Amino acid sequence: MGKLEGKVAFITGAARGQGRSHAVRLAEEGADIIAVDICAPIRSMNYPNASPEDLAQTVKEVEALDRRIIARQGDVRLREQLRGVLDEGLATFGHVDIVLANAGICPGRDDTLCEGFIDATDVDLIGAMNTVAVALPHLTAGASIVVTGSTAGMMKGTTEVMGSTGGVGYSWAKQTVIRYVEVLALQLAPHMIRMNGVHPTNCDTDLLHNVDVYRAFRRDLENPTREDVIDYLPLMQAMPIPYVDPRDISNLMAFLASDESRYITGLNIRVDAGAMLKTPPTG
Repeated sequence: MGKLEGKVAFITGAARGQGRSHAVRLAEEGADIIAVDICAPIRSMNYPNASPEDLAQTVKEVEALDRRIIARQGDVRLREQLRGVLDEGLATFGHVDIVLANAGICPGRDDTLCEGFIDATDVDLIGAMNTVAVALPHLTAGASIVVTGSTAGMMKGTTEVMGSTGGVGYSWAKQTVIRYVEVLALQLAPHMIRMNGVHPTNCDTDLLHNVDVYRAFRRDLENPTREDVIDYLPLMQAMPIPYVDPRDISNLMAFLASDESRYITGLNIRVDAGAMLKTPPTG
């Protein structure tokens, strides 16, 4: 039996990247999954969002582990859509024990004034808060909430070097997640419900591998490619690696979701290969 046997996890941004990895990792430990992803474009993003086919692949990989999954399209910016997906999952599984507020974007386009900033904060901060809000009425003692942040929210000066307003919004949203986790965790502690934040460094997903983020590393180039930045990415970490793998984040998620971490709450934990041990980048 896995350490999450009998538990149900509600995961946003589950169609690909970290979200899919989390769904598969928790399923390996015995959890059933309620998965949601927008699977539609957001205009301020210069890189493609996940697709319905991506979400179907998540379903395939979870079911291959002999676990049950309900996967639906939904926008984390719209609380009623999240509530609808969760209600459907509750009708099938009867309960929810784990909440992974994972959905996130880093937009690079402003067709209207500060459009990228608005979209980034709506998804990365308000979306996480919406996810927690719809789940809270259904959580009981022993439940675990984990919000995905970023070391970009911990480093000094990141809002000054991110470039686009979407990058600034991403950084500010992740900064705010830190205090959100700490403050709400204190309110939930008397109910024996835990809440933590996980903050990755560069992670091998589409959010990293796009031209907007590449420009933060190669500001001397108009359209840098992966090849242009691959020697610069390791400068972020103390360990000589360009990025971590989604599985590295998922392993921590599985631990925080389990009873093995039953007295761990209110923490903002880095999975950063030592990035925060180095002098924060100043541009």
